[in-house]
Order: sequence, then C-alpha cells, then structure tokens
Amino acid sequence: MTQRQYQKMVDKMAPKSPIWKNCLKAFLIGGLICTLGQALLELYGYWGLDEENSATAASMTLVALSALLTGLSLYDNIAKHAGAGTLVPITGFANAVSSAAVEFKTEGFVLGVGAKMFTIAGPVIVYGVSASVVYGLIYWITT
Repeated sequence: MTQRQYQKMVDKMAPKSPIWKNCLKAFLIGGLICTLGQALLELYGYWGLDEENSATAASMTLVALSALLTGLSLYDNIAKHAGAGTLVPITGFANAVSSAAVEFKTEGFVLGVGAKMFTIAGPVIVYGVSASVVYGLIYWITT
C-alpha cells in the first residue's frame, strides 16, 4: 500500500468533525463567560466600586468561579461542549492552575497541590515579569 492509498483510506475512515457546530458552541459559551464578566463588572460598579476596583473584583470572581467549577469537576464538562470557548484567558488560566492542583492532591498539600499548582502558573508568571522588565527598559531608554 502506498502512502497516497493509505492517506485516502484514513480520510475515508476518520470521523468528520462538525467544525461549524463546534465554532458556534465555542462562540456562544465564550460569549456567555464574557457576558458574565461584564455583568459582574456592572454589578460591582452599581454596588459603589470605582471602575478599576470593579474590574479587579469581577476578575477575582471569575477566577474563583472557574477554580470552584474545576474542583467540582464541572469545568471539564462545560469544556467538552464549549471547546475553545472556555479558554477565555482568565477563566482558562484559572482552570489550568486549579486542575494541576486537583490532579496531585493525593500527594499532599505541600508536595502535591502546592508544587504542582505552579507547573502551569510558573512559566506564565516568569514570562509576564520578564516581558514587563524588557518593555520597561525599552520605555525608559526611549523616553
């Protein structure tokens, strides 16, 4: 069997991906997460917080909800249907950190949860700090 014949056979046997349906689900679920974030922002503003503090409180609430849903094994169920829609940056990052912590809870709080939680967060934090230093230096030099 040639490579071309094999590829034809694989293409014929592989299940077809419902790409438009998946894109629609990702768009709707991602949009709902963003709508929830905006609703929280408005709610905290209504309760008397200024714009900056409202944004901080809304972000913290989204992170807490994402971590809670991950701990209850509900975030993965949502992600099965929403796909990339659950990767809205703040909730997706919170899920990644929380899921690493939950996965290793049997190894204890220090060596399991404490250490493994930063396997995802560590590189992101290091990159963020490094990038801000570089950008700060460029800004300092050019001004």
